[in-house]
Amino acid sequence: MKYIFIFLISLLVSAPVYAQAVHVAVAANFSVPLKEIAQAFQVKTGHEALVSVGSTGKLYTQIANGAPFDVFLAADQKRPRLAEEKGLAVMGSRFTYAMGKLALYPASSPDVLTQGDLVRLAVANPKTAPYGQAAVETLQSLKLYVPLKDKLVYGENIAQTYQFVATQNVDVGFVALSQVVDKPDKWIVPAHYYQPIAQDCVLVKDSPAARAFVDFLKGETARAIITRYGYGG
Repeated sequence: MKYIFIFLISLLVSAPVYAQAVHVAVAANFSVPLKEIAQAFQVKTGHEALVSVGSTGKLYTQIANGAPFDVFLAADQKRPRLAEEKGLAVMGSRFTYAMGKLALYPASSPDVLTQGDLVRLAVANPKTAPYGQAAVETLQSLKLYVPLKDKLVYGENIAQTYQFVATQNVDVGFVALSQVVDKPDKWIVPAHYYQPIAQDCVLVKDSPAARAFVDFLKGETARAIITRYGYGG
């Protein structure tokens, strides 16, 4: 019996920790960096990050309606805070994972906004997308919101806003710097033109795999990727 007991204990000690799937809801501006982070996370831990992309407002609504997300990476601080306050997320798990930056693309300066041939200007929906709100605040800071409001074309989220620009359905657009970080023809909007875009993460459902993802997001590997895409710390 002694040897049988030792054998059973050895099996338990050597048993592998099985990989799990982590369902991550992410704001559209951060979808590309997250792909790299998810790949590195899987290599290190064996866990797979299953990603759902959308505007922060719509993702929050889905969480409030019971969507099976484990982690919520928002483009603001408001929705993760509300998720904690309303019992939709793990209290005390919220933290800022990135500081977003806004860019006007394609443009070398804001002068493009006052040129007579400007027909359409893309922005994300300011009601659901923090980058859209930042775009409106920038136009207000430049005293151009009223003159240009009839030329605004609204994307559902910042990813769709970028597509409007990339497919030349608009003349120019306010996008996330991360989307055009490697392109030369952009104007990085000075931070004082809009309220800081502090992007918070919150744990929606507690599990070892979800905790592992959050810890990885805070680590050096993820931080290096986040910085490379133009985000502040």
